[in-house]
Amino acid sequence: MSPDLLNGLLEGLHAAQQGLRALLHALGWAPDVHGQPSWPLAHRIAAEMLVVDAGHARRVLGALACTGAALVLLALALPWRRARWPLAALAATVLVLAPWPPAHLLLAPAVPTSLHQSPTGFRAAGIVRGQAIYQQHCVRCHGTDGRGEGPDAPQLVQWPPNLNGALLWKRLDGELFWRVREGMHNRAGVPTMPGTGAALSDQQIWEVLDYLQAHAAGQMLRESGTWDRPVRLPGMALDCRQGRSRQSRDLVGQRVRVAVAGPGVAPVADDPRLVTLVAGTLPPGADPECMPQGDAQAVEQALGLVLGIPAAELPGYQLIVDRSGWLRARGQPGQAAWSEDDLVCRSTTVPRAPLDGPVAASGTPQGDGLEALIRRMDAEPVRLTRGGFPH
Repeated sequence: MSPDLLNGLLEGLHAAQQGLRALLHALGWAPDVHGQPSWPLAHRIAAEMLVVDAGHARRVLGALACTGAALVLLALALPWRRARWPLAALAATVLVLAPWPPAHLLLAPAVPTSLHQSPTGFRAAGIVRGQAIYQQHCVRCHGTDGRGEGPDAPQLVQWPPNLNGALLWKRLDGELFWRVREGMHNRAGVPTMPGTGAALSDQQIWEVLDYLQAHAAGQMLRESGTWDRPVRLPGMALDCRQGRSRQSRDLVGQRVRVAVAGPGVAPVADDPRLVTLVAGTLPPGADPECMPQGDAQAVEQALGLVLGIPAAELPGYQLIVDRSGWLRARGQPGQAAWSEDDLVCRSTTVPRAPLDGPVAASGTPQGDGLEALIRRMDAEPVRLTRGGFPH
């Protein structure tokens, strides 16, 4: 199955679940839980199995096609008296012969918050607050580095998981939230992780999850030199030229370069291909295109987390953000020029040609390293999946 067809199937199933939840909520059968409509059923679609098993995905697609064909036949049978029973029999035959997938592969256990999505916007200030909460409530089991080797870990029935890999991207937001709040049990019903209960607010739990994702991204980059999973630019308020106040999310649709200024760091010049956002300590008289507004220290701390370095080492680093808001490339202090090797978040899909024509603007030399990097970034978009579902 082609990646586009698989993504279409996953998007359709996700939209169907969201639509069913909205309908049940409107009927009063899916009350609000933790600020969002609940998922009232005991199971959900196991999208993660569709991603890893192409044969299973083909069976699901075939079963959906047969179901659609049967519904069309039944719709034709209702007004067509003379052919009603033959058409109904044909519809039943199609359903009987459909390649129905095994239920244990199609469905996964669900919790009331399975379809919840984080409302925080992955903001820098929230990431920093989440770090403080983690250090206060979670570090004794999960450890300061998130590897599950805290001082209380040996006393647990089961060792905590390593939170520095792709685990957080393999789970749905809402199911991570539920496990933090309600805890976890093994198959025998024995608690393996205590929940926070009412000790943390919903907002605090979401912010802890934001911190864990930022920290895991930084550890991936330190250990492998890549972001194996897409990571967003931490959200922040911006002060841009001509007195414009904006939010970083307003820049989605444009490429962004984030540069961290500091003593001894040469200033970066504006580039018509990107919006330039300068953080850190600016020299007197500097007039960057955009700069963080408000808690600049939180912005630097969040950037340090996703880069896997202390905030004090940030000056001189640069980041490139694609049009969808994903962090894609990293430039290190002292680096002379950009190249395609700086693309540290890469797509596994087949490259496509850019849709907006040449990247280079007037006055930009053709063939420079940044242009090659931008072309490849545009041609190889990345996409976030959680629990197998595209987001």
